[in-house]
Amino acid sequence: MNEKIYDKLKFLYPNEVDKVYNKLMELIEKYKISNNDIELTEKDVILITYGDSIKKNGEKPLNTLHKFLNEHVKGIINTVHILPFFPYSSDDGFSVIDYKKVNPELGDWEDIEKLSKDYNLMFDAVINHISKESEWFREYLKGNTKYKNYFIEQEPVEELKYVTRPRALPLLHIYETKEGKKHIWTTFSEDQIDLNYKNTDLFLEIVEILLFYAKKGAKLIRLDAIGYLWKEIGTSCIHLEQTHKMIQLFRDILDLTAKDVILVTETNVPHHENISYFGNGYNEAQMVYNFSLPPLVLYSFLSKNAYYISHWANTLETSSEKTTFFNFLASHDGIGLMPAKGILKDEEIDFLVEHTLKNKGLVSYKSNPDGSKSPYELNINYFDALYEKDEDMELNIRKFVSAYAIASSMKGVPGIYIHSLLGSRNYYEGVEKTGMNRSINREKLNYDKLENEINDIQSLRYKIFNAMKNMLKIRVSHKAFNPKGEQRVLFLDNRVFLFVREYEDEKILVLTNVSDNEINLKLKNEFSEKPKDLLSNKKINVENDILKIKLKPYETMWII
Repeated sequence: MNEKIYDKLKFLYPNEVDKVYNKLMELIEKYKISNNDIELTEKDVILITYGDSIKKNGEKPLNTLHKFLNEHVKGIINTVHILPFFPYSSDDGFSVIDYKKVNPELGDWEDIEKLSKDYNLMFDAVINHISKESEWFREYLKGNTKYKNYFIEQEPVEELKYVTRPRALPLLHIYETKEGKKHIWTTFSEDQIDLNYKNTDLFLEIVEILLFYAKKGAKLIRLDAIGYLWKEIGTSCIHLEQTHKMIQLFRDILDLTAKDVILVTETNVPHHENISYFGNGYNEAQMVYNFSLPPLVLYSFLSKNAYYISHWANTLETSSEKTTFFNFLASHDGIGLMPAKGILKDEEIDFLVEHTLKNKGLVSYKSNPDGSKSPYELNINYFDALYEKDEDMELNIRKFVSAYAIASSMKGVPGIYIHSLLGSRNYYEGVEKTGMNRSINREKLNYDKLENEINDIQSLRYKIFNAMKNMLKIRVSHKAFNPKGEQRVLFLDNRVFLFVREYEDEKILVLTNVSDNEINLKLKNEFSEKPKDLLSNKKINVENDILKIKLKPYETMWII
């Protein structure tokens, strides 16, 4: 008997533990995929993209994406997070109709498997909820007893006021079933029906789906909105012990079936809550989204002050050599503000909101227990979030690339959103079409037009794309950036975010000037006899073993 698995099942399902254990072990025997450990290195860079972010007439979008990646970033980016590529009914893929099918508008499983031969792939497990158009929910509405307890029927009661709300929408929606009208739990929207993990059949079905993804080539599985998984009336229904036990179970199961698959938790919450998903360093997620990074990088450049990011980075720890951060700045969603709580003051978060609105971005709100609403995320392209109109375009480009140089050099694995890599701007037309704030950063690009733009040396796309590629090419060539390497923050000037990365026999000094001033710094040379900046390939002056560094406005240096 596997006691680790049995004990967790006993905690979650005390009355059905033997039955569910036996069925689970049968599943595990069925899916023996890989017994090889995976080791993350400095060569791991993850591109975040939709399957149809780049489209070409007459081609399946997954094939167009594959072609574009091979032509432009092979050898620089080795991992692709394809955002939900399943049939869906809303939320740009995050309301899944069928977990085991590829959306035919994108391609098919053969296209996914082809892509997996050239790149490691991250799949989304959107398993907190499912589309109301799914077979599961449609059968539930018809009274099919198999699905009777797949969903959470819940009458409105006073205790629901304690439930954490990520949206300013109702927690319960009413649906017409064979047995009459029912209130059903819907954390995110009327189309996204929460799943009931108290049902062991549902649990086993989800486990089988995760194993199916591993078999189809997933090397990373992103657990979307995982913090909300388990519900208990009278609690916040977020980060419950049962949710952590469930993730630990997923980890145990994958360790026995597909050891080379990494679990990534997506919990857009304050930092101390977010890192709880590392567990003890060996029993939960191997990677967590570093959600505090996007708002802190943004605030640093806009305030011209690296105080907060420096002090926060100085506290960053992973629980073991098996865990690390997923360092991203932009994604298909907005810039989360909750992860800045407790780090930035309320008025400093308000400053980010005001700047976003000034730059024609949008703001999404969440409901609080007292009935009030507060800003939840900034919906704006990250270039436009950093953009300052009184600065020339070259300075804004340098600032943007330096922001990504921070994300690419900090301890962890960098995640680059496709619209950041390609120098996109706010997509207002998308918001008008969908009525969704998040569409501002989800434009679909025409392959031929994109090719013309990234080959036009005067275009914004060309300048950003090539600067980003150059920076990432250097990153993957230096083992000091290995996720297992050390990170030591230095404090010399509040306008400079400064830290040392070190792994084995290589050490790199990372400096980013977050201000619009030229800055001169002096510090002891603990690097090489002839230090140079890797990014500009320029030598650094040394006098009496002291580095004399001159940083231009918004410049980043990687000194070796």
